[in-house]
Amino acid sequence: MGRLFGTDGIRGVGNADLSTELVDRVGRAAAHVLAPGARGRFAVGRDPRISGDLLEAALAAGLCSAGSDMLRLGILPTPGVAYLVRQLAVHAGIVISASHNPMEDNGIKFFAPSGFKLPDAVEAEIEGALDRVTALPRPTGGEVGRIVEVPDAAERYLAFVAGLARGRLEGWRIVVDCANGAASRIAPALWERLGAAVTPLHAEPDGTNINVGSGSTHPEVIQAAVVAHGADVGFAYDGDGDRVIAADRHGQLVDGDAIMGITALHRDARGGLPGRRVVGTVMSNLGFERVLRAAGIELERVRVGDRYVLERMLETGASVGGEQSGHVIFLDRATTGDGLVTALELVNVMLESGRPLEELRAPFIRYPQILLNVRVAQPERWANDPEIQRAIAQAEGRLRGRGRVLIRASGTEPLVRIMTECEDAGMAEELARELSDLVSRRLGGTAAPAPGKRAAASGPAA
Repeated sequence: MGRLFGTDGIRGVGNADLSTELVDRVGRAAAHVLAPGARGRFAVGRDPRISGDLLEAALAAGLCSAGSDMLRLGILPTPGVAYLVRQLAVHAGIVISASHNPMEDNGIKFFAPSGFKLPDAVEAEIEGALDRVTALPRPTGGEVGRIVEVPDAAERYLAFVAGLARGRLEGWRIVVDCANGAASRIAPALWERLGAAVTPLHAEPDGTNINVGSGSTHPEVIQAAVVAHGADVGFAYDGDGDRVIAADRHGQLVDGDAIMGITALHRDARGGLPGRRVVGTVMSNLGFERVLRAAGIELERVRVGDRYVLERMLETGASVGGEQSGHVIFLDRATTGDGLVTALELVNVMLESGRPLEELRAPFIRYPQILLNVRVAQPERWANDPEIQRAIAQAEGRLRGRGRVLIRASGTEPLVRIMTECEDAGMAEELARELSDLVSRRLGGTAAPAPGKRAAASGPAA
């Protein structure tokens, strides 16, 4: 078996790669590793995609057959599970979700009792135990685990988030695109509880419509809807509710970079930004970085992936970090990216400053980013090719500090990913094409079929 856990848990096509047999064994292995010699307690939540029913049943069977109890939280955003594991005295939280992925995909993600994701070493231990679970003792009689309902799970999480609001929202109009996902009920309920008039979009999940033409990966929907409904602000969540993208009342996009920037500037002005530091990724936009730098705030970049952002935040004490995709972490509020918390933090800035979102976002001019992929058999070879290195140096020389070049091997596919960024969109596109052609020639690859496409607000793939 190859490595099962990726950078964000286990992912695969539900009932195929992610089979009921595999999920049953994952449950038994997790109980063995995380609750050795004890009657385990595991809090389990999921998004509404259709395969969630059967995978939840398989996970319950695995946990209970190992003598652990499963606390069923029902359909709940991923950060809701992360919050509740700290309240329910469990050995771990488990989320059944594939986030913003297509409906047929699903996944398994673990949270430690602290609310943080499990360390790599513990995930590796669970994976190593998979082939041994058939030989483990099977409890019988009263030692078999039970399924315990937690009927107030959503209300407990909703009360927590609503408690972070720093004012009422009577007179506000808010549009929310819930991606027919885990936030479909709880996101509209949050804003209604705070007094706003809410227009929900894509908030009727049927198991098969999650993320379809909606949510944070289709920001054009919320951009148009805010204008059409005359709203003050709009929010678009992803399938499991840990990401959010905003739109101001004129339909202008406010992505994860801008959200981090707006909230960081606000906190810094009040002495509430530890180390005067924000943690982003190599894909964070140069326009965002320059606004922070002008205010005396450092942007520290890490590799793509929220787990790497979180690791660096914990190392440095930073309280704000995240990704362009809208996966933003406020470490003094939550232990993981939380779309509801992030949206509320942005609204809190609007309330406390008395300024509309279009005014707050105005300084964050987004430099054009061109993203191209080249499919090659050995993508890591780009780093040791002298001609590619010379071409990168030449491209950076042509930019003369007005932009960036980033080339990296994908962590999930046989691709070399090429990003160029510049105030001049034409130059960014020209450099990206030249570099992709060179990488293709040197490494025997095939360029992506739609070159020159600008980076979407949903952010890059891994």
